Amino acid sequence: MMRRLTRAVLLVLLICCARQAAAQGECGLTNGASMAFGTYTGGEAALAGTNTWKVVCAGSWNIPLNAGTGAGATETTRYMTGPGGAEIAYEVFQNSGRTTNWGNTTGTEMTGTGNQNGDYYGLITAGQYPAPGTYTDTLSTATTNFPVSVTVVKACAISATDLAFGTYTKTLIDSTSTISVTCTNTTTYNVGLNAGTATGATVTTRKMTGPGGYLLSYSLCQNSSCTTNWGNTVGTDTEAGTGTGALQSLTVYGQLPAGQNVEAGTYTDTITATITY
Repeated sequence: MMRRLTRAVLLVLLICCARQAAAQGECGLTNGASMAFGTYTGGEAALAGTNTWKVVCAGSWNIPLNAGTGAGATETTRYMTGPGGAEIAYEVFQNSGRTTNWGNTTGTEMTGTGNQNGDYYGLITAGQYPAPGTYTDTLSTATTNFPVSVTVVKACAISATDLAFGTYTKTLIDSTSTISVTCTNTTTYNVGLNAGTATGATVTTRKMTGPGGYLLSYSLCQNSSCTTNWGNTVGTDTEAGTGTGALQSLTVYGQLPAGQNVEAGTYTDTITATITY
């Protein structure tokens, strides 16, 4: 009886020690730093993000990364979710060249041996047009979570082509210019045109200046019949719109009235277009 009891006690001790060794050999990420992409205005070039990870392990390891919480997300196309359920697509890679995806299927996991520190790399793809707001996602491994975030800010850009009336022979001339506006999706804006640079010019009677200080009056309008003036008072005579994230074109209609007696030569003016949003 004494021998049997001794063997039983020794067996329990061996099982205990084997379990302790297995627990000490477990591997995983001890921390997963959040990836904050910063700000994104939509439609712009791809936006990159980088952050770090740390693995504690006595042997070799592989760590899968899930698809995240975004609706329809996969291990190759993940989504951050923002206002009203809007989403921004992004990708996560193991290498700085952003060619090796970090996923959760065989062959896509992060692998290594022993204790290691490293980086993971994110990419918001170009050509997306999200509404302003904060977008977030949470990626998970077996041992930690990775918060992912980006803030979409209101932004607008504006440019314009020249308006050329050509040759004036005292008859009415119509001409046009194109203003190009790119604003963040859902961002409301107003485009105004100032009075120009000529002495005495106003937003209703603009003037080009020529030789000897001669002035040639002209108008800038929002419609082709030139019955709606285009000025620079928001809510009164500016052109209003709502951004889509993509380029939007606005037409400026110029009209040079007939019957003006001026000296021959080249007449010019400079109009400043301002976008308010």
